[in-house]
Amino acid sequence: MGAEQMADGTDRASGAEGGEGAVPAPSPTPPPAFPPTAPPATLPPRPLDAIDRDILRILRADGRASVRSVAERVHVSRANAYARINRLIDDGVIRGFSARVNEERAGQGASAYITLKIVQNSWRAVREQLQGLPGATHIALVSGDFDVLLLVHTADNRTLRELVLTRLQAIPEVLSTRTLLVFEETDLDQGTPGSQGPPPRAPL
Repeated sequence: MGAEQMADGTDRASGAEGGEGAVPAPSPTPPPAFPPTAPPATLPPRPLDAIDRDILRILRADGRASVRSVAERVHVSRANAYARINRLIDDGVIRGFSARVNEERAGQGASAYITLKIVQNSWRAVREQLQGLPGATHIALVSGDFDVLLLVHTADNRTLRELVLTRLQAIPEVLSTRTLLVFEETDLDQGTPGSQGPPPRAPL
């Protein structure tokens, strides 16, 4: 891959060490209930009980599940389930609802995790630029031998190569990158390779 070494080597010489150290989801017409809101920054975490965790498990597997079906499956009243879901949203436990996409079926045939070493104390500046990258789906500041972990999906390896060599390495605060190609993914919520959840259905 030219200047970049895919999967088993760094892309360019490293410099200084660094780094700062799914309730009704949108259907064709999004329902008015449960608008995700950002919790106060100082709000302490609230312990979840077994029913809360069961609700979260159900919604991870099917974000379009109706309140009625959730209530029946966790053996509480509809009003109780409704209140619990709203509370999980208000507390910031549920951050929002989205579609689980099969990237390959959506035309994104190449996926990769990319590790980055960055200039010390430059995380916020780097994060802002990474958020604008086409195909970027997850960004994390981590500890260890590198500073940032980035997950990207692109149409093919050529597009991936261009993203790394012309976009990532053009960021001044990025000292080095390493690209790890993804050959297969398993969705742990569903437990089967390549699973993207049940087919969508309208809430009851």
